[in-house]
This record gives sequence, structure tokens and C-alpha cells, in this order.
Amino acid sequence: MSLQDDLTAVRRNLNELVRSVERLEKDIARQARAAPRAPGREGMVPVPDAPYDSSLWKDVDDEGLGARDRRAP
Repeated sequence: MSLQDDLTAVRRNLNELVRSVERLEKDIARQARAAPRAPGREGMVPVPDAPYDSSLWKDVDDEGLGARDRRAP
């Protein structure tokens, strides 16, 4: 192949990629309009700064360290 043939192939592939991306964008926009949205699911979810209740962690092993009453190998 000559350099000109290579450039032509690259242009053709790039044009096909652009068309594919445009189709994908249109499909996504169409799906976004058609999909029902759950109330309250948009935006950020606030996380409180207050410490968690320590009772949530009772009977929980430290992951990777083994159980509290046993020694790690």
C-alpha cells in the first residue's frame, strides 16, 4: 500500500467512527428521554459527618487480619 492508500483508509475509518459516535449519542439521548426517572435519585447523596453508631460494627472481623480472638498466620 502506498502512503496515499493508508491515508485514505484512515480517513474512511475516522469518518465511520464519527458516524458511529453520533448514532450512539442520539441513541443515548433518546433513551434518556424515554426512561422514567425515580424521584430523589438525581444529584448528590448527603453523608453525615457524625460518627457511625459503634453497634453497627459489633461481631465484625477486621478484613484481612482474621478474627479478633485468633492470631493471623
